[in-house]
Amino acid sequence: MPPVAFHFNVPALPEYLCRLLKKATLAGHRAWVLLPADQLEDMNIRLWTFSQSDFIAHAVASPEASALMRRSSVVLSDTEPGPDPSEGWTLLVNTLAPFPHNPARFDRVVELVTTDETHRAAARQRWKRYRESGFDIEQHDVAQWSPA
Repeated sequence: MPPVAFHFNVPALPEYLCRLLKKATLAGHRAWVLLPADQLEDMNIRLWTFSQSDFIAHAVASPEASALMRRSSVVLSDTEPGPDPSEGWTLLVNTLAPFPHNPARFDRVVELVTTDETHRAAARQRWKRYRESGFDIEQHDVAQWSPA
């Protein structure tokens, strides 16, 4: 089972996610990022603009973007990747409430949890399910994180 890292109290999700994805891609990960559908385009724009000196090759999941998705180190989506393990996704980053369908297919899972109480309650349920499924869980409180 891959390790699961819960990052709690994320104060500014888009900025935190940009920095996390930069770090992950520099470490050689290919990341599949689960976001609400209404946040995909905003995150797409942020990844283009968060740094003047850094670029993260990314795509927003769609049937039309399949070739681009295969070449990107990050894919933003509101659904999980298809069953093809040859795609090489090593990192799942989840911001959605439901438990992922198959988190064991990744090398690592990161759960980002904001300070919103509804989001936190859903994260508690996912934590419980990960624990019951035998995953090792790490906990990181990022309340002191500053996007500076």
